[in-house]
Amino acid sequence: MYAITGITGRVGGAAARALLGRGESIRAIVRSTDKGKVWSEKGCDVALAAIDDAQALTKAFAGADGVFLMTPPNFDPEPGFPQTRKILDAVSTAIKAARPGRVVFLSTVGAQANQENLLTNATIMEEGLRALSVPMTLLRPAWFMENFTWDVAAARSGHLPSYLQPLDHPIPMIATADIGAVVADLLQQTWTGTRIIELEAPRRYSAKDLGRAFAETIGRQVQVEPVPRDTWETTFRSQGMKHPMPRIRMIDGFNEGWIDFEGGAAEHRTGQTPLEAIIRDLVRSADPEA
Repeated sequence: MYAITGITGRVGGAAARALLGRGESIRAIVRSTDKGKVWSEKGCDVALAAIDDAQALTKAFAGADGVFLMTPPNFDPEPGFPQTRKILDAVSTAIKAARPGRVVFLSTVGAQANQENLLTNATIMEEGLRALSVPMTLLRPAWFMENFTWDVAAARSGHLPSYLQPLDHPIPMIATADIGAVVADLLQQTWTGTRIIELEAPRRYSAKDLGRAFAETIGRQVQVEPVPRDTWETTFRSQGMKHPMPRIRMIDGFNEGWIDFEGGAAEHRTGQTPLEAIIRDLVRSADPEA
């Protein structure tokens, strides 16, 4: 049996569906009965647990051959990342008590970066999880292609603002379905100790590539326009962020190149889905009749 956190999201859901398709048993870890209903109907066991509730997580992880662990995104972390540290304490307590057969943690490209940024959430989690005496895989996927969901409306207008700069600078990206497929494979493997696996698409993409993908799908020219760096903080604060610097520094890291894969002893894998396919799906989802 495999316990899946984040099962209502893209990656956890894809991993669960892949495992179910192979005849495996799944325990869906959700925060409410309503969220677990669809998975219960698929034949899954359902466990109610918040990601910072050690006691509930212990019950949810108990008896699992493998656990897929991911933490909720926190785009506006307080200084010192207290929420992430609270989650780490709960998760560590639960893993020590439940002793699942193995754990696959959804980390991120750039988790090894020394400069503090939004991805430091994953750095903190990795450091704590490494100390646990269970087989651990730190899965570091690239920038999620589905993040461009928020750009569909702008692309339709013909003017696409971009924080990724220079506009022709390619960065590693990956489709969430490809991540989920790799998670399912890893949970069924056996290993010892801690390993790092990096994951990206067959090629890297720039903001200009994104504009071209939108243009081909929408059927009109899309002008990609860089958002001036000196406006970022004001923009993010106007959107309700209280602590925008970690997000700003993450974008700087991709743009400047110090957020990338670590290489070395890490295993590097390649997904199958091109950016163009994801953009087509995102546009259709935003306007199914288009």
